[in-house]
This record gives sequence, C-alpha cells and structure tokens, in this order.
Amino acid sequence: MPTALFLFLLLLTPPQEPAITQESLLGEMADLARLARLPDHDYRLVQYSSYDRRSTAEDAEGWFSNADGFGGEPIPGFEAVLREPGADGVGEFLLCDVEGPGAVVRGWSAGMGGTLRAYLDGSDEPFFEGSGYDFLARRSQIWFDRTGLDFFTGDAFVQQDADYFPVPFAAGLRVTWEGRLQELHFYHLEVRRYAAGVEVRSFDEARLAGMAPLLTDVAARLLRPRSAAGGQGTTIGARIAAGATLRRPLVESPRPGAVTELALRFHGDDLAAVLRGVVLRLNFDGGEPEVVAPVGDFFGVFPGQHPHQSLAITVTPDGWLYCLFVMPFAAGAELELENRCGQELRVEERHHVAPWTWDERSLHFRADWRQGPPIELVENRPVDLQFLRAEGVGRLVGVASLIVNPSRIPTPAGNWWGEGDEKVFVDDPSFPVLFGTGSEDYYNYSWSRPDLFDHPYCAQPVDSGPGTSGYVVNQRFHVLDDLLFRHFVDFRMELWPHRQDFPIHYARMAWWYARPGAVADTPAISAADLVVPPLPRWEPHAAGAAANSWTAHLEDQAAETPAARRAPEPLASRGRVLEWTAAPGDVLRVPFELAAAARYRLNLVARHRPDGGVVRVLLDGRPLKLGDGGGSGSAIRGEEAVSLRTRHATRMLSLGWEEAELDAGEHELTVECLEAGAIGFDYLWLQNRGGIPVPLPGAVEAEDLDGVSGDAAEGWQVQGLGAGWSGGAHLWVRATEPGQFVELEFPVKEPGRYRVKVKPTKSWDYGILAFQVNGEAVASGVDTWAPSVEEMEPVDLGVHQLGTSFKLRVLVTGSNDRSRPPKHYFGIDCIVLGSDID
Repeated sequence: MPTALFLFLLLLTPPQEPAITQESLLGEMADLARLARLPDHDYRLVQYSSYDRRSTAEDAEGWFSNADGFGGEPIPGFEAVLREPGADGVGEFLLCDVEGPGAVVRGWSAGMGGTLRAYLDGSDEPFFEGSGYDFLARRSQIWFDRTGLDFFTGDAFVQQDADYFPVPFAAGLRVTWEGRLQELHFYHLEVRRYAAGVEVRSFDEARLAGMAPLLTDVAARLLRPRSAAGGQGTTIGARIAAGATLRRPLVESPRPGAVTELALRFHGDDLAAVLRGVVLRLNFDGGEPEVVAPVGDFFGVFPGQHPHQSLAITVTPDGWLYCLFVMPFAAGAELELENRCGQELRVEERHHVAPWTWDERSLHFRADWRQGPPIELVENRPVDLQFLRAEGVGRLVGVASLIVNPSRIPTPAGNWWGEGDEKVFVDDPSFPVLFGTGSEDYYNYSWSRPDLFDHPYCAQPVDSGPGTSGYVVNQRFHVLDDLLFRHFVDFRMELWPHRQDFPIHYARMAWWYARPGAVADTPAISAADLVVPPLPRWEPHAAGAAANSWTAHLEDQAAETPAARRAPEPLASRGRVLEWTAAPGDVLRVPFELAAAARYRLNLVARHRPDGGVVRVLLDGRPLKLGDGGGSGSAIRGEEAVSLRTRHATRMLSLGWEEAELDAGEHELTVECLEAGAIGFDYLWLQNRGGIPVPLPGAVEAEDLDGVSGDAAEGWQVQGLGAGWSGGAHLWVRATEPGQFVELEFPVKEPGRYRVKVKPTKSWDYGILAFQVNGEAVASGVDTWAPSVEEMEPVDLGVHQLGTSFKLRVLVTGSNDRSRPPKHYFGIDCIVLGSDID
C-alpha cells in the first residue's frame, strides 16, 4: 500500500501507562467494555493484502480490478518484489515492513503456499517460517502444538480462514513470501500500529506454555459470551398495536451507567415481517437516537429468526435476541420500538445496567442501517455500496450484509454475489486502510461457501439457497482489530456478482462507537425498506458451474402417487415444491430421458427443514453415494442415507451425487424414504460431465497445444466449459492491456490449401481481438465481450497454403465499453481447417 497510507497523527502516550503485552492483547479479545472507551494507547489499524495493484484511486480506471491472488496478476500483489522469479518461477516478495511498535491482530488466506517468513524487531532470524496459509490462518494451533499446550480452544482464535491470535512487536515487523506468482496467494494481514514511544513487549513463543490458564480463560469467554460486569436485570412484557410505539427508559433516574445486555423476544403471526417491520431506536443522553434500525437487522438476522452466537450478538433457538455491546451513558438511556409491520405483536424485553464512570474517553454506542431500492447493475458492472460514513471521534466495531440474491443457477459460484472488495477509509481520503480481495474474504471465509457457521467474530447465520442465492446474511465484528478514527470513517463494499438475473436487495448494518457530537450520513428508513422482499419466480438456468445440464421439475416428472402433492414454498424456484408424505420404505419414481450418452452427475434441489426426513437416491435401481451436501450441516459425503434436516430455518439445498455413465434413452430416478419427515423437492438437474469430449470436424484444439508464447503467455490456463466448446474446453488467456498477445503453433496433418477459422469464447471481461496467420494480418475488431460465458461462431481467417504447422497470433487491441475489468481476457477454443472452397 502507498507509504502515505501510514502517515497519521498519533497521540503520545504517558509513560506511566502499562506496556502492551501478549497477555494484555489476549485479554482484549473478549473485552467488549474496552470498545466503549478510547484506548490508553492510541493506535491505527492497517491491512496488507493481495488486492489488485491497478486499483489506485476511485476516479481512475482500475478501481474495480479483480486480479488479487488467483495467480498471474499483471502487477504482483505485494509491497515490493525482493527477488524476481527465476527459471523455476520462484521469486521473493514483501508482504509488509512495519517500523515501530505494533501487533498483528488478524490474518486470513484462501490459499497461500510457498514459504512465508516473519521477522520481529529487525532480527535476521524469522520467528515463523512455513506456508503462508499456516501463518495467516492457522498460526495459533501451530504454536500451541509446538509448545506442547493441550487444551480446548475451539474456534476462539481460528475462525473459518482467519486467525486472530495476536503477535505484539516492540520495534518492527517484516514479512516476506517466497513462491510462484502463478499459484494462489490470497492474503490479508492486519496490524495495529502504535505511536513511537509506546512500550510493547514482543512475542516470545517460549512464554506460551506459561499462559495456559489465560488462554483457557480467554477461549471460554469468547465461546460462552456473557454480559460485562454485573448489573441488575429487568424483564417486561408488552403488546404493541400496529402503528403504535413502545417507549421505555432503561434507567429510572438520571445517572451515569452502561447497558451491558439488551435482550428482546417477539411474538406475532409473521415473525419475519415483525423483525423487519419493527424499528428499534436507542437514545443515550437525549437528542437524536444513536441507534436506528429494523430490529432483526440490528441483531444480524433476516428474514425471521436464525439462531447463532457471536461475542457481541446472539440469537437463541427459543427466540431471544441478545446484544452484549456495552452502551455507556452520562445521564440516561431510552428504548423505543415502533411497530410498522402491520400487525399487533407482543414483546418481551430485559436488560442489565452496570455502573460506569462517564468521562472524556467514554463513547456512545451507535448503530446505522441502510438499504434503499433494489440494485440492478448496469451490464453487471460493480459498484461501491456505502455502509457508513461518519465524522467525529470513535471506532467501527462491526458490519453485516443482509442480502436478497435471486439467481437461477443452483451452485455457489454460479450465483455468487460477493466478488467485490471492502474499501475502508480512516481519516485519510486518499486510499483505504483496508482494501480487500472479496466480500467473503472480509467475512473470514473463502470460495463463496453456502454452509452456515458462527464464530466469536463472524457468522453466516442465513443462506437459504440453493448455493449462495436467496436470503443471505454475513456478519463480522471488529474487536481486537477495531478501527479507531479521529476525524472520519468511510466503509464501503463492492457489489460484484458473478452474474445477475434479478435485482439484488442489499441491506447494510454498521455497529460503531463515537464521542458525543459525531454525525453520520445514514438515510431515513422508508416504508418500502421495512418489508421482506419476496423471491421472484424463475426457471433454473444451466449456466456457469451448472452449464451443460438437463433440468426438470419433479412436479412435472414424478409418476403419479397419492402421497405426493404440490405445496407452497416461497424459497423454491416456482414458489412450490413436490411435497412427499412417505413412510419408511416408500418410494417416489421419477422417469426421465437423455438425448446423449455421457458421464453425468445427478443433482437434486431439495427442501431442508428441522422436521425433514431421511432418504436415499437410486439411479436405474443402483443406490448412489452423496458427493456434495450443498451446504447442509447434516448430509454426509460418501453416504447413501441423506438427511433433509436443518437445525433451524428452512433452506433449499442442491445435493449432488456421484457421477455415473449413462446411455441415451430412458432412465429412472428413485427416491426411497428411510426415515419419515417433511420431504420436498424442487428440481432435478443432470450435468453432462464429459465422457469423451466431442471435437468439431476439422478442429485442432487450442487447449492441447504444447507451447504458448508471447507477452501474455504467462497468464493462461485450460478451462473446461462443457458442451458448446470443441473438445469441451478452451485456452483461457489473462491479457490485461491492449497490445498484449499470444502466439500459438497449430499442427497440420497434411500440408495443403485450407480455409482457416478460429473459434473464440465470449465473456463479461473479454477484449477485442485481431488475428495473424504466419505473420499476415487476417482479421481485426473481433469483439469477444458478452454478459456471460458463451460460445462464439467461428471467425473466418481466409484461405492459406499451410505446411506441417502454422502460427496464429492473437492480439488484444482494446475492449468493449461494457467489459468488466481487467477487460482484456480472451479464450480460444480451436482452429477449424476446412476446404479452401468452403
């Protein structure tokens, strides 16, 4: 990141303040009360990441560039190149070089091999040497194992693909990576930077063995959160008529204090409508309320109740919504619940208030929410969505994305909404202090995972499916890695889906603290904001990761049976499922016919509920083993018995079974009930996984060539794309700017005179091409942009006298205005050699 990013004003710390140590940082991890005061030692959080270095300014081309760790980036995603790659492709690169006191407070990676070396305080000997992923995402467990510590810490430190185990340093941190740029190297490394003169005691692995009691205590407090210090609890119950507002003081008389726990439970005919339609307001010390949000969104759930547990927010299976953020006040606090959901409801409320000394370091708790109209991206171009823009003094402590993502594709990658990066500006508008590599990376996971999870600092409590479509909620809390600001904070996240079939609703929640007088740009909540957007009806689309599929609804295919009926299901593609009431041993038969023999994978979109049944699937009488649970927490890969149960809310999940060779003609899918329960099916999709790829007549496959040369030759790979592409694949070239080219040498079986045609691929980030045959310019202006990955008709390159081989040069000359960054990729399927009189 630019050097200017780290030039900030820090307050000098009085010498009598205690030193920063491994123990003190560990203690901060579960200390929510600490967030409600400005710190003893001022610091700033910075993030080093593999973001695309072509992103330099929001008003410059390249701001939405997305080559950020997959390999083959046009600019290495590091602070510096320390040693250029050699003949073996291995080079050495600088992740960060921090001078002065500080601490590592978070690492994350989706995959980073090579050798990472981390050095403290100018030492020539690394205190860590190993794979990049191990240091960034698993360092705590490695150190515990190496030190001989044997105790349960669960997910206290390692949370999905992130590790929060702190690493303090007194005088500096330097991290390098030795590896191949063509290989995955996604990384985030978050570092606190303290003012010069702050005493920090550096990490010492040898001291960990003596910290076992502390580590055990910290893990317990993270995994079993409870409200901060004592306080008295009060519980009430009340009814709120439609259109009415309940107001309640949280303290009886004016005095300083802090709410250390706020809990609500709602009862109504439609809880999803209640939790989106009731507006929560919290007011501390008079004036405008500091918290304004739909009550469910404030507690990180939508639509309805979705149990999960984090350090700050918990939703219990019996419906209680808990907030454990500490909320100080100088004189008083008031709760307000405005019922705009259109129905009468009943609410239970309880809270704890503890003593608090209000002084010049105390902060008011704030929470801001926004949504706005549904978003339809122009030509699928990404946009930066604002989560919070605030001015004053304070800290950001968490955000959530609450999304309605309708998609016709049942796979996680095919309907992925979160390719975009977080961009967080703090006190400096020139460049973000956090510039990430993808929305799920910010939320601590990877590869658009559809499964549900919760950890102390992050959660995905909602993913209604299939894949990553439907209703989705992601949360992340900044506790050890909180973002202090002295002037302003500006948090944005790119919205960048892989494709967009329907408009996306994207609500954003921000939790933060500030000194009195801070202001934010939060828009007013409209009536349209306070409803749960229904999912549109759609027909499944065989595209993306579901390409080359045969799709059919079970309600259309299933043989008549008295036990099966069409039943409403808002999450299903047509708004209904084939519901089957079955006893153990009952079978449901689904005949179907295939037009071509091939190797197929059978997939079935099925409803999962807490009262779901257990089934097994047979294909032409042969039981199949499950290959993919689609994000299910109960289905087990490799088993024949498949559970259709969830712990809590209803989900539609795409289950995938093992592949099978099938002939053309009639076949039968049989579903056998093993355990009774609610069983519902949406649609079946069988994907042609290839068998023997069929080339076009006269085709010479680009993906089969031994050599690829040219200045874009390093960024190429073979991609399997299925039917529509000769041989089922193409040669994908990651060119990044006009003028780059590859040269391909194609063999010719018999020398002679041929009409030469080239078959490119079209896609959303592809460029405009020109072609040369044996050095002769033969075609130009070939626009390969399309809104999705599509095959393309062959381009005629003319008639040529060819020997035993010929060279084809493919040159990028520009890009369509609608093409997405990097805008100059291209794909070559094959060359077709035909008669010179074609």
